[in-house]
Amino acid sequence: MKLIVFALLAAIIISLGSGLFFLSRDESDSRKVLTALKIRVALSAILILFLVVSYYMGYIQ
Repeated sequence: MKLIVFALLAAIIISLGSGLFFLSRDESDSRKVLTALKIRVALSAILILFLVVSYYMGYIQ
């Protein structure tokens, strides 16, 4: 359980970093920043859903 949560958190942080990189370096194309934001929001939603389901299944307390 911890490994999955840490992997999702690491992916969220990597997506945040790539969004910051694209925002600071690539001013002409905002689609990369938007894609990084979409990925980060999706990963955050998956993490929250995973934690809620794990709680109700009794895997975490």
